[in-house]
Amino acid sequence: MAYVRTIPPDQAQGEIAELYEQDRRSAGGVANFTQMLSLRPDILRAYRALGAAIRSHLDVRQYELITTVAAARLRCSY
Repeated sequence: MAYVRTIPPDQAQGEIAELYEQDRRSAGGVANFTQMLSLRPDILRAYRALGAAIRSHLDVRQYELITTVAAARLRCSY
């Protein structure tokens, strides 16, 4: 159950519907993070742009290693 108000995928319209569709195409479903920011698609687009800028300077192996180490250090179980 969400603690913040979100726009469910079946009720999405306009820009957020496009962002949900991008998730579906790339990951097969709408990510929890995407839905969490559904009321602020401007922030979601900026966050995605930041991630793309960071990844553009790393190969896949480097990116995966960095995210795995960061998750371990943060004791993330997600």
